[in-house]
Amino acid sequence: MSDEVRGWLSPKAVAAEAGVSQEFDLSQCVREPIHLLGGVQSYGALVAARSHDAVVDTVSRNAREVLGRAAEELVGRPVTELIGEEQWALARESAEAVAGFPVNSAVIPPENSGPASPPDGPAASGVLSLALEQDGRARLFDVTVHRVAELLVLEFEPRSADRPFVFQSFYPRVRRALQRLQGAAGVTECCEAAVGEVQALTGYDRVVAYRFEGTDGPGQVIAEVRNEGREPWLGLWFPASDIPPQARRLYARNWIRAIADVDDRTVGLLPELREETGEPLDLSGSILRTVSGYHLEYLRNIGVTSSMSVSLLQDGELWGLIACHGDEPRRLTPEVRAACEFFGIALSLQLAAVAEREQADELSGYRRALAALLAQLTSQAPDALPFPDSGVPELIHADGALLIRGTETLATGAPPPEGLPRLLERLADRSPVGEVWSSDRVPEVLGLEPADAEARELPAGLLFLPFNRDGDLLAWWRRELPAPREWAADPARPVRTGPGGERLTPRGSAAVHRATVRGRSEPWSPAQRVVAGELWREMSGLLSRRTAYLEARNTELSRTNEDLDSFAHAAAHDLKEPLRGISNAASFIVEDAGSELDATSLRRLTTVGRLAERMDGLLDSLLHFSRLGQVGLRRELLSLDEVVDDALVVAGARLAEQGVTLVRPAALPWLRADRERLREVLENLLVNAAKYAADEGTGERRVWVEAVPVVPPGGDTEVPVVPPGGDTEDPDSGGDGRPVTAVVVRDNGIGIPPDRHEDVLQLFRRLHARGERGGGSGVGLAVVKRIVERHGGRLWLESPAAAPDGSRGGGPGTAVWFTLGGADSPPSG
Repeated sequence: MSDEVRGWLSPKAVAAEAGVSQEFDLSQCVREPIHLLGGVQSYGALVAARSHDAVVDTVSRNAREVLGRAAEELVGRPVTELIGEEQWALARESAEAVAGFPVNSAVIPPENSGPASPPDGPAASGVLSLALEQDGRARLFDVTVHRVAELLVLEFEPRSADRPFVFQSFYPRVRRALQRLQGAAGVTECCEAAVGEVQALTGYDRVVAYRFEGTDGPGQVIAEVRNEGREPWLGLWFPASDIPPQARRLYARNWIRAIADVDDRTVGLLPELREETGEPLDLSGSILRTVSGYHLEYLRNIGVTSSMSVSLLQDGELWGLIACHGDEPRRLTPEVRAACEFFGIALSLQLAAVAEREQADELSGYRRALAALLAQLTSQAPDALPFPDSGVPELIHADGALLIRGTETLATGAPPPEGLPRLLERLADRSPVGEVWSSDRVPEVLGLEPADAEARELPAGLLFLPFNRDGDLLAWWRRELPAPREWAADPARPVRTGPGGERLTPRGSAAVHRATVRGRSEPWSPAQRVVAGELWREMSGLLSRRTAYLEARNTELSRTNEDLDSFAHAAAHDLKEPLRGISNAASFIVEDAGSELDATSLRRLTTVGRLAERMDGLLDSLLHFSRLGQVGLRRELLSLDEVVDDALVVAGARLAEQGVTLVRPAALPWLRADRERLREVLENLLVNAAKYAADEGTGERRVWVEAVPVVPPGGDTEVPVVPPGGDTEDPDSGGDGRPVTAVVVRDNGIGIPPDRHEDVLQLFRRLHARGERGGGSGVGLAVVKRIVERHGGRLWLESPAAAPDGSRGGGPGTAVWFTLGGADSPPSG
């Protein structure tokens, strides 16, 4: 099977074909060059002559029966010997007249060119009346004229003497039909009016309006008129395989196609292959063109003897057909065909006008909603990303929307499907920047069946617009919307056993196949695509302004931070000199004149010295805090046990003074951090915990240090510890929900009220008087927080906190937790 066939047939159709015997090859139907079948219907005759010298190139083999001259006598001879100079001139004038006014402006896509495809360009033809001398009398013919390259093709149809064309009786019917059409309000009403009028014009037993789902999809009967006794087809769907691509291309080139008798014997051409091309004469624009054997069999299988189809186009593409079926052979005169052709053009224009009016009304409503949405977005603060809870999904009736900007992904509406981010990354290069890409059948576009595991992780519908080529985009998605359908044939089994064996055998309503279409969403309308693009343009401006605003703020904050760091360093450094002078002066006065001072003055001088020393300590703490923002980190993989041992070199003495025992597991894990800074964190936390440790009633006071796995929201729920307020992923997790290591230092002391947790992390903030609980400057936890954040981690408090063994000791206690950014793993070997 060729790639062209596989690319057009659905996976189900390919599988169905593979499941039947080789008596019928569906791919042959798809590949058949129906414009090069080399024959015409027998009720007329064809003559093709070179336009520049009138020499006959090709003739149908029934020329003697129809025209009175044998085909062998005409080929290579001037056509004027058959029709005369004057009528040849009329034929040329007719062809030239219609050349500037093509009947159909549809153009065949370039990829469909080649020997097996109709040529590009519109089909245009004219009709005139010619007379030929036969047996001493003039015989009248209706002659349709069109061009094929350098040839002028004349198709002769004998005029019926008993059915003269009378304009005065024919025109009122056509005018009435057009008036009904113009009064129709919607697509269905237009089609209902059309099928009734076409039946009145032609006399066929059944006339239906058939709309395609997309350019290569199945079709549905949306309007029908039928004579008594025929089963209804209204509402039925017919598989896409019923009308293969090359047939659709010819329908798009010719407004009308008539088959007088499905049992007609095809008349061949002389010569069979043209010398110039090595192929049969191209009959793409022929009214007499013979019919594919597959199509004739199709018609016989549904009990049709004669047929006519009128193409319905929108924007040059095949939108649908008016299909006419007769129970008896039926020849239509050129005048009736012309009326139906004109009617098809008028209906196509009316359908386009109705669609345009409906789209305009729909777009007007969407634009009102867009204006309200933009008013809300532009009223927000410049530094707020205008997306969450803003009504973006509701704007175009989507289930959810997604905004991706750099590393930032914001979702609104329903939770997005798991595979949506991967899907957007996969499709990112399918749409130019600022252009809409949309599909209501994403799994099918990706070649997946709805039941596939990958398809179940995807949205059924997607519409997105890239902001740039860096992956920034705005997207909407929709869930699957299962659609029950009634098929005239099983779309998964286009080939099945019929009267002629395994053939394309459509069924009518007596054999309805009910099935549910899966893997599709509600389609995106043109108006929704337009308003999505308009929102994208407005949001592009908002995001650009936000980016510029944030860049300006970041520059300002960076400069401010530098100024603050410089100020803190200068203040701490420059204030120490006069402070030492004050302390020294107070000491000298006490030494030199202490015996002469009264007790009050001496006490005040001693207080000055003590305050100067305290100020010196605060300035040292401030200087150290400011330097933390300037010193670089040297991250390495460290044994937490070793760093705890280092911290105990300093903190151990304070724990011993307080009679506090440190409890830790047999082995602590490895962490990636700056050794000196991590040691400083542990020193501060252990000293702090020792201050507040309580007597457990046995004379023993304890603090604990542990390492605990922490899971950001959406991770493994079996791990019980989640950072409080964790509505975003922990930086240590890498954003993928994996557990990370948190270090916790606990005590069983007085605890910290929850409403004071943030206060104690600020510089120089204390919960008790300076002289209580061993004193302190109130800098320790602020230093710890800054070091943790420099590592890209988080710090938080819990209180009350039970000890690991479940005891609480003398008070509710406090647990200080922190994580450090970066992957942690033990060294190899």
